[in-house]
Amino acid sequence: MDISKYAVKNYQFTLIMVIMVIVIGASTILNMPRAEDPETRPPVFPVVAIYPGTSPKDMEELVVKPLEKRIYDLDNIKTIKTNIINGVAVLAVEYKYGSNVDDKYQELVRETNAIRNLLPADLYSLEVQKVDPTNVNILQIALVSENASRAQMKKVAEGLQDELEKIMALKEVKVAGLSDQLVRVDVAPDKLAKLGIPMSTLMQAIQSEAANIPGGSVVTGGKSLSVKTSGNYQSIEEIKNTIVYSNSGKNVLLSDVAAVYPDFAPETHITRLNHFRSVVVTAAQKPGENISKTQKAYLPVIEAYKKTLPANIGLIVNFDQAENVNSRLGGLGEDFGIAILLVLITLLPLGTRASAVVMIAIPLSLSIGIVLINALGFSLNQLSIVGFVVALGLLVDDSIVVVENIERWMREGYSRLDATLKGTRQIMLAVIGCTATLIIAFMPIMFMPEMSGDFIRSLPIAVISSVLGSMVVALTVVPFLSSRILKPHENAEGNAVLRALQRGIHGTYAVLLDKAIKKPWLTILVAVAIFGGALALMPVVGFSLFPASEKPQFMIDITSPLQANIQYTDSITRQIERQLDTMKVVHYYSSNVGKGNPQIYYNVQQRNESEDFAEIFVQLQPNTRPDEKTEIIEKLRKRWTPYPGAKVEVKNFEQGVPVIAPVEVRLMGENLDTLNRLARQGEGLLLKTQGTMYVNNPLKNNKTDLRVRINTQKALAMGVPTVNIDRTVRMALAGADLATFTDPTSTDNDYLIRISVPRPSHPDITVFNDLYVDNVQNKPVPLSQLATLELESSAAQVNHYNKIRTVSVSAYVQHGFLNDKVINDVIHQMDQIKFPAGYSYAMGGEVESRQQSFAGFGTIILITVFLFIAVLVLEFKTFKSTLIVLSVIPLGVVGAVLALLFTGNTLSFVATIGIVALAGIEVKNTILLVDFTNQLRREGLGLNEAIEKAGEIRFLPIILTTLTAIGGLTPIALSSNPLIAPLAIVMIGGLISSTLLSRIVTPVIYKLMPPEIA
Repeated sequence: MDISKYAVKNYQFTLIMVIMVIVIGASTILNMPRAEDPETRPPVFPVVAIYPGTSPKDMEELVVKPLEKRIYDLDNIKTIKTNIINGVAVLAVEYKYGSNVDDKYQELVRETNAIRNLLPADLYSLEVQKVDPTNVNILQIALVSENASRAQMKKVAEGLQDELEKIMALKEVKVAGLSDQLVRVDVAPDKLAKLGIPMSTLMQAIQSEAANIPGGSVVTGGKSLSVKTSGNYQSIEEIKNTIVYSNSGKNVLLSDVAAVYPDFAPETHITRLNHFRSVVVTAAQKPGENISKTQKAYLPVIEAYKKTLPANIGLIVNFDQAENVNSRLGGLGEDFGIAILLVLITLLPLGTRASAVVMIAIPLSLSIGIVLINALGFSLNQLSIVGFVVALGLLVDDSIVVVENIERWMREGYSRLDATLKGTRQIMLAVIGCTATLIIAFMPIMFMPEMSGDFIRSLPIAVISSVLGSMVVALTVVPFLSSRILKPHENAEGNAVLRALQRGIHGTYAVLLDKAIKKPWLTILVAVAIFGGALALMPVVGFSLFPASEKPQFMIDITSPLQANIQYTDSITRQIERQLDTMKVVHYYSSNVGKGNPQIYYNVQQRNESEDFAEIFVQLQPNTRPDEKTEIIEKLRKRWTPYPGAKVEVKNFEQGVPVIAPVEVRLMGENLDTLNRLARQGEGLLLKTQGTMYVNNPLKNNKTDLRVRINTQKALAMGVPTVNIDRTVRMALAGADLATFTDPTSTDNDYLIRISVPRPSHPDITVFNDLYVDNVQNKPVPLSQLATLELESSAAQVNHYNKIRTVSVSAYVQHGFLNDKVINDVIHQMDQIKFPAGYSYAMGGEVESRQQSFAGFGTIILITVFLFIAVLVLEFKTFKSTLIVLSVIPLGVVGAVLALLFTGNTLSFVATIGIVALAGIEVKNTILLVDFTNQLRREGLGLNEAIEKAGEIRFLPIILTTLTAIGGLTPIALSSNPLIAPLAIVMIGGLISSTLLSRIVTPVIYKLMPPEIA
């Protein structure tokens, strides 16, 4: 069936379909999910084991090795990266990409639970977590006060938490910067010893009284009644009156041997906003929600809650991702409008009516694309929108070609209806072939593997769906409108703009083409030389994986000397804050001492608690340009490197797959001393490599531990099990949480009952004085009779990579240096090191990320090339025509490389994608030229005459389609987003070079190897 003829003859049906598509498209774009970034679901699960007071070596032997052995035997495990520090081990378990995330999570939970009985009985916690990018907080609120009590701050924060949790679109509403509320039980060991009461007896008494044991049920009066007995303390007074021991009719109460009082746990995470004390409330958005609609739901709630706050507490929304998304979508909307205007300008040669017909293709094609992408489960995000903007310059191509061909037939004297049917029929196969090549060009991007593929996939899907829509529109709606709207030009040669272009083409292009055809081999030689020169410039351009984010925000990481306490780290953080206060460009800064800032960026996880670490999330004024932000970061880096008493690192947010650092040398072996020596060698190598900064060697400094050296002979003689000593020491230092106390008279009613000995919030060595340990007869024995205290040096952390001990020495790359060059310099130097037997190195960081991002990409490209060839052979029925069309691809690379060089960009992941996509556009344009040349030869024209006439006639539609593509891409190329701008830059550069060069080179190649014409 001739679909174009059907659309023209049944115009009423066509009109209804047009209206339906526009209405459905408009409805879809208003209601489809919106987010800043595409959703990805990496099968990565941190297994976190907490065992307070345990050294890294002990943690490795007691906890990590059994866990790794069990997990490593599971199917589809890709890597296990383990980081072990004092008392904490994190096993980052990564399955092969594509594994079912939910199934693998359940499997990992099941396996860790199964091995729990093989781990130490007093292991504090073992938890399997999910790395869910949708858990990125879209909202960060600071409750600020310098004089409110901790109890008051807790009440206000949890009240806001409750209000936000009522909003269906939000999840993971959390409070940070508050310690747990406790009922502290400070036991006097000397009193217990004097009364002969074992510590275990006291602990059991509290746990028994706090337990809520159901009493069952009874039936009375036809009703079943639940029986409630004791359990659940009702007040602190009840806790004090707990009977812990009874002898000769005399009861010993808890208050007789311990101080019982409400308190807060020691601060492990201090939070401030712009140097003011604060508590932080954060919230993430559920998958599939529209962030703009979500914002409309939570802003009124926040404003209403703000009005209920006491005068001494302020509320500041210091991070709202919806503002970023709305701003970005608004910016892309402006780019979209500019692109449409530029496209409209390029259509002037067609005339007003023809331009109107072509422009109608834009909303129709985009509506089809939006409906399709929504049906496939993708959201409206920065990458899908870029896909639509890229498509904008392509989706009018088919319509331009069809309309221009219809008008050419009208200029030759045919009626409007006949010209429409004949012109569309003549070009139909070429249009279908062009669309097929465009789709094939974007297919490698669509099928990219790993997380990078998931991240980028919405872009090619948006392009492909829109281009498919444009083909349907060009072959149905455009002929229908042309048959009703177009009219012959008053001048047979077209309007003034068209006549001027035709004169220019005939006066310049025709002359140049004639000369090139007369000297074909010289033309080919010049083209090859130009292509070779472009390839030679590739090392100068350089390669990088992903660029930095353009958002006006960055992080400051502060690392105090190893084992520094939180008070020292806080003092350094306050020094940095005072300097930030003097910078007018700084809008907000959120300080986090002892822990990382809550996650607000898709590839930056929150750092775990550590007293010697602090992080400041800095937000600049919203109108700060990316180049201004880069300048500020560089100034701060110079100012704070080195920094007295701490290491201060200013880090920009990076796009793409998260890495430790761009440069990472992973050293592997078993002996820690040997690894330490190799790590120092690697550290020195990185320090002297030009272009590196923030060099990190985790084994640079050993930590000092206080070892409780148990005299096992004495312990055995006195009947004291070693585990009792361990538990007593832990209870004295960290305390032991025995139960939960619920106060029914208070709204802030949840308390942990924590037992310990009297000590400051941060205990010192004197805590060991007067400690007693129960023996097997439940008699207290002084700890001093069983053990001595010794200082010992040990590794601050131990890392594993797939069960092998590993040290990762890493570095960042200075601004102005190419990542690729610095990494290659490091690899060259590492290759010179002679490693002992059993030791080796591997590159992580950007090298590993690049390998993962492009894994299988070569195979996909190869398949794409064969698909190109298959489509072209199917269309032309000859290999020569196919080779002629494909010969245009290298000519686009020339402009792409030069465009990157002149704009100061590197060949990034996204730029590489742009070059692949460029091939489809180049091939599409060349198909029009070769197909028409073949048609003219079939009509009886000679080879040279057919080449020259086809070159002149097809020059205009090719130029117009190229200009519309460039017009659509220009706003993206000029945008401040470094993730997507290189894609547009390489495509614009490639389109310019391929259009100019191929209009000469392609006809020459055609002359040298003319296809056979059936």
